[in-house]
Amino acid sequence: MGLSAGFLFSLRRGLLSLAVLLCFSLLFFASIMAAYDELTAYEVLQSYDSPVGLLPKGVSGYDLDNSTGKFSVYLDETCTFSLENSYELKYKSTIKGYIAKDKLSELEGISVKVWLFWVNIVEVTRSSDELDFSVGIASADFPVENFDESPECGCGFDCDNLQLQRIKTGPFVSSS
Repeated sequence: MGLSAGFLFSLRRGLLSLAVLLCFSLLFFASIMAAYDELTAYEVLQSYDSPVGLLPKGVSGYDLDNSTGKFSVYLDETCTFSLENSYELKYKSTIKGYIAKDKLSELEGISVKVWLFWVNIVEVTRSSDELDFSVGIASADFPVENFDESPECGCGFDCDNLQLQRIKTGPFVSSS
């Protein structure tokens, strides 16, 4: 009877230790998952080897299904700006698509003005140091480094010059 009582005590003690270890492991795993959930949309882009400048500043939130790559990104409002004085871009308040390493596909909510028409950008693919933007029937390549920073709604990447120009001309002063 002394052996079985000692055996049961050791068994209970071992199970208790195992239960405590399991609880600590679950808490640790939950904290790691919570930290992953706290990534910004820009950090998620970087984790898929895409530059942050594919999204404008001001993202208010996002949803991501890690198993499929399906995502939605939310802006407070529609965002329009020009790049290099030649491309006008428009981001709707919700942008959707699928993300994978070096690729955004089935995009909805991003368009570029080509002559007089707005055309949807449906895919962005990274190949080495180039980004290929596809509108379905045509595409254009740009250096990745052009997208190291996020553009701002209204002024794109040239916000400092726009603000300087406003200061120089003022609201009631002629620039001529």
